[in-house]
Amino acid sequence: MSRRLISIVVPCYNEEPTLPILYPELNKVAAEMPDYDFEYVFINDGSKDKTHEMLKNMAAEDERVKYISFSRNFGKEAALLAGLKNAKGDLVATMDADMQDPPALLPKLVSYVESGEYDNAATRRITRKGEPVIRSFFARTFYKLMRHMTDIDIVDGARDYRVMSRPMVESVIALEEYNRFSKGIFAWVGYETKWVEFENVERSAGETKWSFWKLLRYSIEGIVSFSNTPIHLASYMGLGLTGVSALALVFVIVRALLFGDEVAGWPSLVCIITFMGGVQLFVMGIMGQYISKTYLEVKRRPHYIIKDTNCEDSERNG
Repeated sequence: MSRRLISIVVPCYNEEPTLPILYPELNKVAAEMPDYDFEYVFINDGSKDKTHEMLKNMAAEDERVKYISFSRNFGKEAALLAGLKNAKGDLVATMDADMQDPPALLPKLVSYVESGEYDNAATRRITRKGEPVIRSFFARTFYKLMRHMTDIDIVDGARDYRVMSRPMVESVIALEEYNRFSKGIFAWVGYETKWVEFENVERSAGETKWSFWKLLRYSIEGIVSFSNTPIHLASYMGLGLTGVSALALVFVIVRALLFGDEVAGWPSLVCIITFMGGVQLFVMGIMGQYISKTYLEVKRRPHYIIKDTNCEDSERNG
């Protein structure tokens, strides 16, 4: 009976400080699971430091190390897709390189999938210790909005750190949409999921690549990608304001008939015009988000371009 292969997919962007910490930890976990073979699929997402050079050196010394280097920074979503497409394992794990996804949890995650009861063992943080209060507030708000505005279940604190069965991986890869939101995709494809909780772990080295504004933009992309609710809200808002305007018109006519036509002050008129203009721009902005997503989809550009790799049969454009 052949040994089962576990692929570990790790997106990397300027991870020169963290790779010397992560790589030994992965080797330690692999040594604790002697019944499995391992491959490490690192995706260099256009790093500006020595990440690419370090990965090539690691691959030269360890045949388990596979690397994919993009021609520029295409983003974490593209890196995850490239890793999943090139992972050969019977089981595939995805994790960050900063050690906030503890490699020590891998055996537990694998055991849940191997039990046959689950196709996906995913992790979620139960605490946000060390994270700014404002950032934590908006993160929790985002997860609440996603649960109420979509028909997919994304739990609070969900991470991209998970172990998936091969059928689930193939289902994720089959979704070729350009505007990718992996947390939503993992939930949308279904399959039985086991959530494993752990406390927040701070970065082992380096700095976070996610600023508040990047996270806000990422959240908006997630909502737009998996929900039509903003468009419905815009429609309801327009309908409601139309009703209010009709009532106001009736009020003005009735008042003029009963009490005569009084000249209203211009400040209130300016406020009303400004308010209505703001509402119109807000609604147009919502529509613009969906139109821009459609624009990117129809252009059919590749998600990424590979500049260098040691993965066999890897397509240059993905």
